[in-house]
Amino acid sequence: MTYSDSAIPDVKIPAAHASGYQHAIDIYAGETNKTVSVWRQLKDADLTYRPHAKSSSVQEIFKHQLLSERRFFGEFLGTPEPPPGAVLPAEISVDSACLRLVELALPRLEFLAARTSEWWLEPVPFFGVQRTRIWVFWRRVLHSAHHRTQLSVYLRLLDKPVPSIYGPTADVTWTGATPTNSVEAAGRR
Repeated sequence: MTYSDSAIPDVKIPAAHASGYQHAIDIYAGETNKTVSVWRQLKDADLTYRPHAKSSSVQEIFKHQLLSERRFFGEFLGTPEPPPGAVLPAEISVDSACLRLVELALPRLEFLAARTSEWWLEPVPFFGVQRTRIWVFWRRVLHSAHHRTQLSVYLRLLDKPVPSIYGPTADVTWTGATPTNSVEAAGRR
């Protein structure tokens, strides 16, 4: 599947020193691109939107994504990170948040690509337990996907298009992108 817009183009994705971990580098770049594609569907006027009083606003989710990635990567994986006070843009806008997400991701990609297999498999402290770095990495990817999904629901509630993430949506499709929503489709080869 190819996307019309990539915040991190393929040419900026480094080769992994431990080739068995190239998938992690590729996926982190791809997940960052997917997050930016969802964020770009929003407008600055949407930053205060929250579908329910108990829900986070768009701006709060942007801030959480930026700050929690910094914590996961810096505290648990040991990547060099800016101090927490330097993570958020001076003024939050859709453009500034997208730009900052990519600015923070690029050096992480370089750092992660340079690690050995042993580094990825080393247990590290994670919220009071020990987990391997690759486990923590996948937990971060899933955490980011969770918040991206929140914002995809917000897009639908705001009657804005939902971009393709892992396949077609009601708003974006292409030839050959047939959904698997029947027994017959599940048996295709």
